[in-house]
Amino acid sequence: MGKNRKSKRQLVRDEKRAKKREREIEHEEERDIKKQRREEAQQEALAPAAADYVPPPLDGIYDENAFSGAPEGRRGPNTNFEREFFGMLAEEEQEYFRHADELLELNDFPSAEERDIFLQNVYKEMRGKELKLASSQSCSRLMERLILLSNTRQKKSLFDAFGGHFISLVTHRFASHCCEKLFLQSAPVVTQELSGEYEQEPLPEGEEETEAMKSSMEDLFLLTLDELEEHLGFLLSDRYGSHAMRALLVILSGRPLDQAGTKSLLQSRKKEYITVEGAAANASELSSQIRAVPSSFTMAIKKIIDDSTATMDATALRVLAKHPTGNPTLQLLLELELTMFGKNKEKKEQKQKKDDDEAETNKEETQPEITLLGMLVPDAPAAFADNTTQAAEFVNSMIYDPIGSRLLETLITHCPGKIFKGLQQHIFGPRIQSLLRNDIACYPAIRVLNRLSREDLADAVEKSLPEMASFVDKGRFNVIKTLFERCNVRNGTDEINSLLKALTSAYGNDWKNLVPKLCMLDEEVSEEEQKPESTEEVGEEEAEEKKEKKQQPKFQTQEAKNKAFMLNHGSQLVAALLAIPGQPSKAIQSSLAALKPAQVMKMATTSHNTSSIIIKALQTPAITPTFHKVLVSSLLPHVYELATSQHGSTILNAIIALPSKPAEPNAPAVPFHMKENIISQLAQYERDLRETWLGRNVWRTWKGDLWSHRRHDWVRWAKETDPETARVAAAPKKREDKEKEEAEKKPKGYLGKNFDPKKAMGFAGNKKFEKKEVSA
Repeated sequence: MGKNRKSKRQLVRDEKRAKKREREIEHEEERDIKKQRREEAQQEALAPAAADYVPPPLDGIYDENAFSGAPEGRRGPNTNFEREFFGMLAEEEQEYFRHADELLELNDFPSAEERDIFLQNVYKEMRGKELKLASSQSCSRLMERLILLSNTRQKKSLFDAFGGHFISLVTHRFASHCCEKLFLQSAPVVTQELSGEYEQEPLPEGEEETEAMKSSMEDLFLLTLDELEEHLGFLLSDRYGSHAMRALLVILSGRPLDQAGTKSLLQSRKKEYITVEGAAANASELSSQIRAVPSSFTMAIKKIIDDSTATMDATALRVLAKHPTGNPTLQLLLELELTMFGKNKEKKEQKQKKDDDEAETNKEETQPEITLLGMLVPDAPAAFADNTTQAAEFVNSMIYDPIGSRLLETLITHCPGKIFKGLQQHIFGPRIQSLLRNDIACYPAIRVLNRLSREDLADAVEKSLPEMASFVDKGRFNVIKTLFERCNVRNGTDEINSLLKALTSAYGNDWKNLVPKLCMLDEEVSEEEQKPESTEEVGEEEAEEKKEKKQQPKFQTQEAKNKAFMLNHGSQLVAALLAIPGQPSKAIQSSLAALKPAQVMKMATTSHNTSSIIIKALQTPAITPTFHKVLVSSLLPHVYELATSQHGSTILNAIIALPSKPAEPNAPAVPFHMKENIISQLAQYERDLRETWLGRNVWRTWKGDLWSHRRHDWVRWAKETDPETARVAAAPKKREDKEKEEAEKKPKGYLGKNFDPKKAMGFAGNKKFEKKEVSA
């Protein structure tokens, strides 16, 4: 026991030493930066013109004289600005703020009140140093954690401190994350103030209320936008400023902030996720739903779209559409324009047509309103008929571009019906089969399939049937899945059957080959994946080696990425076929029933996508009566392995939730004797299950303690999952209920064979009445 304690302490000491080394390295880096700043200051004194920061133009987009063909009214102001340097923190201040960051990260405060007092003290110490702290490499994380735990007054004070310097902060490597966090955390306050639900926090003693604290959060956001207004064109493609601009656009539109699509739009995969344990309690429910925003925010979005596109012409937009940083921002601008202002524009156009018809005498040409969609595809949809027009050239150049195709997906999804019909008729419809075959063009083509009518979809399916073998060879399972799903939505039963026949012929004309091929069950698993993690005690050196291996970055080869990609899309196709009633569901169920137990276990324990197929199969009505029994019986010999597996444990939890008797014929159900078999196997490994989190979860879900101590109660609880009609029929009936049922079955006026009038009149058992009868 003593050796193990020493080894753990030694590991803790090594971690502390490593942290000290990292701090020393950071100190050295900061000293080098300090020296570099001093040298730059000396150079500025000698040559002030060389000190001005000039952002590099993006292929000539932001150069005023880059495009001589641009009209004079469209050329915006110069986007160059002088980036500010806010100085550096002293070593003592850095040490204090680092210590505060560690305390907030650990969150070991005895109560929430003491944590609030600590936050107030940090804010007092930080007063006047907010800009230095936000732009510091080592202390900017503290600023993000403070924003997560701050109240509304403290957030408004940060807006006040950042005011006038937002353009420098937003384009800074570290301060941009702080600004983005401040914007996102302050967005729910706007809705609360608008609805009147906001209650102002009491002002702490010794602090004065500033003008920013008195003003509303709406005004603070609008002031920030006014400050960034001159540099919108530059922020579109800035490496750091574009993320903050996207966050502002999402906040102004009122879209949910916690959705997966919004998060992927705002931040990259490499971004560090900084959280505090206590911040979850302060999270507002408004972040996960659509928020009400004031009308000034809607007008601000309109102005941002107009100002950002006013500095560019059609050529600049094409370059920006293929830019890796500018493309996501351009996508968001286009989506907001089409979703928020598209209907209003159509109404305005209709009103203009009516006015023109009524006033025939006044035929004055009015200049059309310049829109982002009109700049991308001018004169659409009529221009799509000619391949030499600017609109057709733009669409054809973006279809096969890995970055530009994403903008084309947004355009196809949200464009008006007239423009979509032109795209389908002239560009996508005639060559839909070849576009679906390409690895990049298939994604815009899938967006087209989602909007097709039944007749156009049937035509696309007919053209794609000869290419089914090519789809399978190239792994275009997402294309096949979309075709099946859209045909199911449009009630195209004949098209579904023809697609299933073509898919089956690509896999040897046998339904049994569908699941093994699509889920890659026939491929061998590597030895490292087959070996389970050992739970034996190890020494200090082995523990350190394991730790170093875990810390080393894991790089996937291209083959491994392609395999994971194919497995993901193949599993989604199987799940989609299983959800379609009729022949597709029957084909997948027959393929699952024909699997070997080893293949079923591989599906249950390999990945989340394959294990979810088994769960959906258990919850889907069976076409053959024995389907659910066969599927569960193949899992019975490996109950302990499933219980200790990350993906297999969810299957066991899904089995106990199913009824033992089906409510309807072929409804999902698992016989009760199989559930008893599973819980008896779990009871044999009770001690081992309690040692792991997954095992404890399964034991708790199956109520293993109730099985061990009160088995009759467990049987009653397990049968409660049955449908109510089956439970009522199987439950023991009371004597009164039986008599009521018998009485209801008998005809009215029937007194029975053994009817006794004395009992009916209440004289039964009366001795006087019996004596009178005897004397008489």
